[in-house]
Amino acid sequence: MIAIKYSFFAIIASGVNLLFQYLSLCLYKDFGSLYLAMFVGTLVGLVCKYSLDKKFIFYHTPKTKMHDFKKFIAYTFTGVFTTVIFWGTEIEFNIYFKDENAKYVGAIIGLSIGYITKYFLDKKYVFNRKPL
Repeated sequence: MIAIKYSFFAIIASGVNLLFQYLSLCLYKDFGSLYLAMFVGTLVGLVCKYSLDKKFIFYHTPKTKMHDFKKFIAYTFTGVFTTVIFWGTEIEFNIYFKDENAKYVGAIIGLSIGYITKYFLDKKYVFNRKPL
């Protein structure tokens, strides 16, 4: 059941990310707009996924706001690591296969590996029941 919930939340967070990228691009269309949109989408998606994972996957209730902030920072660091997996896989498929659709296959594989890895990293290092 956890795998289904976790997958569902990953889809929700991805949708939120893309929605905020789209809204950002609607509001600002000047120099660096794509990078700004990616940053905004990633940030909002991260907060969304953290909230869902914290409450419905790991059933974590922070003791204080500072405790919650420390958990969020740890969660963010595991996300950075898994984002490198995702982007790296997508780029490698794009370069190696020289096909327009290869990058999407790489993205799906990279996201799958990244989210599976992130679950185990979060379970061990973020929501491990030990105080930070």
